[in-house]
Amino acid sequence: MRLSAKSKFIIIVGDPVSHSLSPAMHNAAYEKLGIDDQFVYLGANVKVVNLKEVVLAMRVMDNFYGLTCTIPHKVEILKYLDWVDEKAKKIGAVNTVVKKNGLLCGYNTDLLGVVIPLEKITYLKGKKVLVLGAGGAARAIVYGLKNKKALVYILNRTLEKAEKLAKEFDVKVLNYKDQKKISDFDIIINATSVGMEPFSNITPIDPSFLRKNQIVFDIVYTPKETKLLKEAKKKKAKVIYGFEMLLYQGVAQFEIYTGKKAPVEVMRKVLEEKLKI
Repeated sequence: MRLSAKSKFIIIVGDPVSHSLSPAMHNAAYEKLGIDDQFVYLGANVKVVNLKEVVLAMRVMDNFYGLTCTIPHKVEILKYLDWVDEKAKKIGAVNTVVKKNGLLCGYNTDLLGVVIPLEKITYLKGKKVLVLGAGGAARAIVYGLKNKKALVYILNRTLEKAEKLAKEFDVKVLNYKDQKKISDFDIIINATSVGMEPFSNITPIDPSFLRKNQIVFDIVYTPKETKLLKEAKKKKAKVIYGFEMLLYQGVAQFEIYTGKKAPVEVMRKVLEEKLKI
């Protein structure tokens, strides 16, 4: 890379974040387009209580240009921004922050990370979809699915959180005690961190209720094949790996940060190599 003191840097912050493949994916794309002298993408583990300090640093450092928020910062970041895109406002979560004329502007590209891979293999209109979780990622997923006229249900261990999110987006709730109804759904999407270390040996739902011909999408991408996806394959369900979400939300994010069309295949290749696909 051809960095200088003028290069703009973008940081992904989360807790945890050491597993993130976003730096490798974005930096490879910068090199492909010959803009690796202009941008560099880094990562930093940041606790929620310290997020405010990161935002302050972004405000005072000229070349601190972009901020990517992953778990658990996607909702918390909203309170520190100057402007938020209408879609991100409706979602109530931001994963992409860029500095424009000194103002911190927030966007959400997560919905594209789920909708694009799903629409490559199925129509979403009228499909019965179960979203697992009620955090920032789940908010974007529910919003994206609703826009495609899917029939959305939310399942979360804390029923109150599921009910609150369902009320906001006018969707339905599946009680955690009624997991036998999981077999009724066309699509199941895990929007929780269950499946990632240190929870890689458990699933967010009872996999015995999965069935053949369902689509099971796990947004966790490390490990590449989570326990949920392994169990889904045993049931002969169609699976979508989490790196697909990482790729397509990253493509949209890249274009926001750089103003250039993303080299999608280069970004995909990096992820495949890192995950040894």
